[in-house]
Amino acid sequence: MIIENIKCFEVIVPAHPGMIESKGIHKPLHKLPVGAKSGWSKQFDELPKLLIQMTLKNGVVAWGELYRDHNWKVVEDIIDVLLGIDISTLSLQKLPFTFCREYDGFECAIWDAFAKSKGMRVVDLLGGPVRDKVKIGAWSSHRASEEIGDIAQTFSDQGYDCIKFKSDLDDDVRSWCESIHAVNPDMKVIFDPNERWIHPYETKRRIDALSEIGNVLCLEDPIPRWKLNEYAALRDYGNIPIVLHVSLPYILHGQRIKDAIQAIQVDAVDGFNFNCGLANFQRLDHIASAAGMQCWHGSEIDFGIAEAMYVHSSAAAQSCEWPSDIFGRLIREHDLLQTPLKMEPPFVYLPEGPGLGVEPDMDAIQNYLVNSKEYNL
Repeated sequence: MIIENIKCFEVIVPAHPGMIESKGIHKPLHKLPVGAKSGWSKQFDELPKLLIQMTLKNGVVAWGELYRDHNWKVVEDIIDVLLGIDISTLSLQKLPFTFCREYDGFECAIWDAFAKSKGMRVVDLLGGPVRDKVKIGAWSSHRASEEIGDIAQTFSDQGYDCIKFKSDLDDDVRSWCESIHAVNPDMKVIFDPNERWIHPYETKRRIDALSEIGNVLCLEDPIPRWKLNEYAALRDYGNIPIVLHVSLPYILHGQRIKDAIQAIQVDAVDGFNFNCGLANFQRLDHIASAAGMQCWHGSEIDFGIAEAMYVHSSAAAQSCEWPSDIFGRLIREHDLLQTPLKMEPPFVYLPEGPGLGVEPDMDAIQNYLVNSKEYNL
């Protein structure tokens, strides 16, 4: 189980035309800075993502997928640590390199390799599944109000019963919900302002309007995340659940596991969106489960390898009952898998077979490839 070889495939896979936002609207969604450019300056599908292929001495080939806009220097430093290591000697709970934005992609490959070597599924390393299918929702970003009905109809016809929207103060969210209710009264809505409703009074106005329609499942990060006392006040104010997004890859923003604990301590939220790797998602699930709260698995609109990891995590998580953000295949031109994850909206099924249970499509990877590197023991 010694790591002999690591290959890196850097790809850029665009979104389907019109799948992110309405024509004439351009509001980039990548919240982190890119180089010297500030956050919100790049659309997510403009940025490269890295797939890693890890080969062990026993012949096992495993895969991982990093979050977008990786740091090559960090990637190569991690590879220097890993080449020659026998993964059977590692603690899967804490790998032998510092936590960073690149950590979860390498964790994915190591867990895939370990599980394959033992003839197990990744979900079995998490204690086994509590469900064999995971609830998922549809997704869209900022939209013109006149498009909402058609979008809701399309997703409803596909079997989805929840749509998640990005939103800021310019969006007429009340009219959106009215259009969705007219199409399907049972369809729920998640609004994710990414903290851009800014002020509690702005959020209260929208809670008042949205409560009259009654189809909002929850509000995620409506105002800046550090205002936990204001989150608690919003939770007390209305009947729409308030959710905190805890995204551990946002190290630059200071997001940590303790954020979930602190939010529970001050009764600030009704549940969570957790986005992170395998071991940390289980830690966060245990926190939410102990508090009697629900969560869903977040994403960065990823490819099939990362989404397979999310399905394994969610299948093993007692608290993961709300619709997860596993919709990259809806948005991007390709998920880079030979066989896509089995999706029958509003569910995605736990993959079968050892490890992650998915196989990358090398032809598709070559089609979207912008750079590749190989490292040998």
